[in-house]
Amino acid sequence: MIPASPAAGLGGYALAALVAALVTALVILIHYRGLEWLARRFGGRRYRRHRSAMLAIIFALLGLHVLEIACYGVAYWGMDQLPGIGLARGVADISLFDGIYLSAMAYSTVSFGDISPDGALRVMAGMEAIAGLMMIAWSASFTYLEMARLWQGRGDSE
Repeated sequence: MIPASPAAGLGGYALAALVAALVTALVILIHYRGLEWLARRFGGRRYRRHRSAMLAIIFALLGLHVLEIACYGVAYWGMDQLPGIGLARGVADISLFDGIYLSAMAYSTVSFGDISPDGALRVMAGMEAIAGLMMIAWSASFTYLEMARLWQGRGDSE
């Protein structure tokens, strides 16, 4: 039997919006600092092995996104523990792994399937979808700029 949607009053939605804003601010700072570190690490240098540098950048960006997804996942898990805030449909009690999985679906805007947010948790899912789209686009822009810089004027020797 699927549990009834919690009746999160205005306070529950306000708390969800506050948590979503704080986690989103944290994610933006993590992403900014990560890109800043990558720019310092690889910026302004000429690398003999351009592919190695690009692969390092791609894996670092993937790591940043996984960390950011985990931040939202911990927030989903924590908020699910509070009565009346919301629940994750598809599971009786959300585990930390379920929270991270739900977060990955929202962050990547893949969609919700077997686990989906309900009640005030939808506020965070909506905010995360927007933030995830922005972080992915930011990473893509950074990757493009670094690739253009690293591969500028190179021959096809590699």
